[in-house]
Amino acid sequence: MTNIKLRLQYDGTCYHGWQAQKNLRTVQGELSLAIKKMTGEDVDLVGASRTDKGVHALGQVVNFHTTTRITASAFLKGLNSLTPEDLLILEAEVAPEDFNARFHAKGKIYAYQIFNAARPDIYHRRFCWFLRGPLDMAAMRSASRYLIGEHDFKSFQGSLSESRSSVRTIYNIRIVRRRSFIWVFIKANAFLYRMARNIVGTLTEVGQGKRRAEEMPDILGAQDRRAAGITAPARGLFLVRVYY
Repeated sequence: MTNIKLRLQYDGTCYHGWQAQKNLRTVQGELSLAIKKMTGEDVDLVGASRTDKGVHALGQVVNFHTTTRITASAFLKGLNSLTPEDLLILEAEVAPEDFNARFHAKGKIYAYQIFNAARPDIYHRRFCWFLRGPLDMAAMRSASRYLIGEHDFKSFQGSLSESRSSVRTIYNIRIVRRRSFIWVFIKANAFLYRMARNIVGTLTEVGQGKRRAEEMPDILGAQDRRAAGITAPARGLFLVRVYY
């Protein structure tokens, strides 16, 4: 058996998330179908992150085992000829036999893109959250600093989460503005269901003056989803990188 590791990009707009679902278009489903066309096998395709409906990826990592003798370079070329235009394989390589894209991940970076202007931009509507009105960047950065470190992020966990523990470690949050675009980069050891989007939604409420930055410790301490802010839309979120 050969263990093949792939790094992917995809536009999540027209996908119902990563995980295969009956009668729904998913990234795992499309990629599994392409692999079967090449190998004739129904493989167990493992993804590092189970991105939600509408979420994009710049660096998703997956792996699968195959009994074929197809080389990694042949998989790279062949799969890109069989997958749709909104799914691209960037790299393919042979991984150690026991490598697991999900369980061996040491950390991930997610980025969220906001378009903050007087009017929306039709060309970026699939990849950012449009927010009208000023956002206080200093207040958002101040609020984000309370989230650095190991905490119980239950207040930022989506209601459908299957995680046994809501304790996670955030290593860094960077908030960058370039003209009308704002990016929120979050690096953590792992993420809860909708954690990144709930953090971004809460930070924007701080930026809008609806909350104070100093409320963040109380939000964490409440361990109640109702204590935090809104959930930012899926379309602005990108899985940027997975660390091993």
